[in-house]
Amino acid sequence: MNTFDLTQTSVREVNQYLHDLAEPAAIEILEPKGAHAVACGLKAPLHVTIRGPVGYYCAGMNEKATVTVHGNAGTGVAENMMSGVVRVHGNASQSAGATAHGGLLVIQGDASARCGISLKGASIVVGGSVGHMSAFMAQSGTMVICGDAGDALGDSIYEARIYLRGKAASLGADCIEKEMRSEHLAELTDLLTVAGIAADPATFRRYGSARTLYHFHSDHASAY
Repeated sequence: MNTFDLTQTSVREVNQYLHDLAEPAAIEILEPKGAHAVACGLKAPLHVTIRGPVGYYCAGMNEKATVTVHGNAGTGVAENMMSGVVRVHGNASQSAGATAHGGLLVIQGDASARCGISLKGASIVVGGSVGHMSAFMAQSGTMVICGDAGDALGDSIYEARIYLRGKAASLGADCIEKEMRSEHLAELTDLLTVAGIAADPATFRRYGSARTLYHFHSDHASAY
């Protein structure tokens, strides 16, 4: 395993090293101390372990790599992720997993506002609670919330699925509770297992789009 200390080597140098790798490799990053854009834009099947808290956009635009953060993460962790796995062994700030197209984001603790905003196909599993406007305009993909959710959960949601174990302060426009069928229990079970979170799938409820905002209708004008 190659190890880098960010008190000795710049983020730019470490990221360039990671970008130059094309084959599987294991890399450890020490002393991040809240540095921004650590391990961004990776495009190889790397295993990157970050020992400490990170700042904005850690593992953003990730593709194929597995990035594990042993600490808290700032705004936009795994933003626009295409594939791979990002794990945060701590809490995450706002906009975690924003616009993520694929892959898996696991946040062991809580996530702040707008978690999964404009989600486009990835899976997000949060071991704790999420803040307001989470899954706002989520188009596809899945969000699992093992705690509670803030106001306006799933506002203007399209075809993404939300599994919530706790309570939502309020549901956003066009977001409703839906039937939990066997295929949803199977999907939820798989995601919890992969995420390494021990929770009973039977204690979750499913939320999704009522599909009333797909086309403008004067009867629904107050919801726009």
